Amino acid sequence: MSSGYRLRQILELDRTEDVTDAGELLYEVIGKFTGTDEFGVSFNDLLAGKVPPPPEGARFDVHFEAELKGPKLKGTGKGIDHLNMRPDGRAELHIHPTILTPEGASIAFFADGVGTLGAGGIVQLRENVTLKSNDKAYAWVNQIQVWATGTANLQTGEIRISGYKA
Repeated sequence: MSSGYRLRQILELDRTEDVTDAGELLYEVIGKFTGTDEFGVSFNDLLAGKVPPPPEGARFDVHFEAELKGPKLKGTGKGIDHLNMRPDGRAELHIHPTILTPEGASIAFFADGVGTLGAGGIVQLRENVTLKSNDKAYAWVNQIQVWATGTANLQTGEIRISGYKA
């Protein structure tokens, strides 16, 4: 099979939904932390300033649940953030939830990004998101890139994020 033929096949894929506008709001998330796994450093002690992050960073697995509402993507999600808190206080995000749509479709979600701790325990989040689904109704998510911004409130455990087509 020639590479030209394969490229034509890719370009002729049946796209079930048009999401061509960069900057288009796809979803808004309201979530909450549901648990934390620690690997030698206490998450609460680190946040309270009782212990500094070690030179290699402090690893935490932060579990969460969320609801996605939006003009393009709705559903519920459960997942985990394999968080690394760097010694300079910046958080490296490595997020893996699964989204379940109201129709029962599953969408794999992956995001990496950064979190910066601000006043009052509010973390500013910046995420680079990819989505994958083999459900025909959601095949359009496989071809887009998402940029998301939001906050995580470490006092209340609330997460708020908006995702936009890049």
